Amino acid sequence: MNSINKLCLLWLIIAIVSGCANNIHNGGNDTNETKNEKISKISTDLGIEYMRRGRYDIALQKLEKALKFNKYSAIAHNAIAVLYQALKVDDKAELHYKIAIEINPTDSDLLNNYGQFLCKKGKWKEAEKNFLKALENPVYQKPEIPYTNAGLCLLKYNQLAKSESYFRQALQKNPKFPRALYHMAELSYKQRRYEQANSYLKRYDEIAKHTPQSLWLRIRVARGMGNKDAEASYALLLRNSFPDSKETQLLNQSE
Repeated sequence: MNSINKLCLLWLIIAIVSGCANNIHNGGNDTNETKNEKISKISTDLGIEYMRRGRYDIALQKLEKALKFNKYSAIAHNAIAVLYQALKVDDKAELHYKIAIEINPTDSDLLNNYGQFLCKKGKWKEAEKNFLKALENPVYQKPEIPYTNAGLCLLKYNQLAKSESYFRQALQKNPKFPRALYHMAELSYKQRRYEQANSYLKRYDEIAKHTPQSLWLRIRVARGMGNKDAEASYALLLRNSFPDSKETQLLNQSE
């Protein structure tokens, strides 16, 4: 699994953990829970933790146990859907996403996860609908995430105007959201708006660490602006910091 896919999986896991926290907070007293529900919740938490560690075999066992004890747990269905997605068992992933949404159709994190799954399957129009559904919850605290994911999805399928609109809305909700800043810079670069791309990258650099992807974009933007000094500086930083990265190989090929 490459670094971008690992990052996507991490975002999905974070969304599930957030959902768990919200569920615990709103779920009432433990005295009102059945024994099966408690076992299911513990197994779900363990499954998510093992998934975070990359132990997918144990994670699958724990999440199957969670559903055995509570087949109506939307969080467990969401978690096992993410796991099957990571394992590239798409039919089972989609089945569990759909069951989870039937159980909890207003869960914004769940709808966002399903939207990302649909986008990877090439169903970008359905994906967009799910991202927008995720934003319908007026108390959802992370609207910048589905806005950014919608922008990424539509960018992938060359819907540039809509993509830009979603990135801008993400930054209106959270001006310091690194993913939206980076991808807005990327989109600006593709449209040959190099000064604008540079501006977004400056904002990105203030709040996020350099990655091979951000440095490679920095180099290309500097080239577009004709800034040889900046290009050389970022090229040196990329080679020294990430010598074995795909982006360093692309840099070497481009020179």
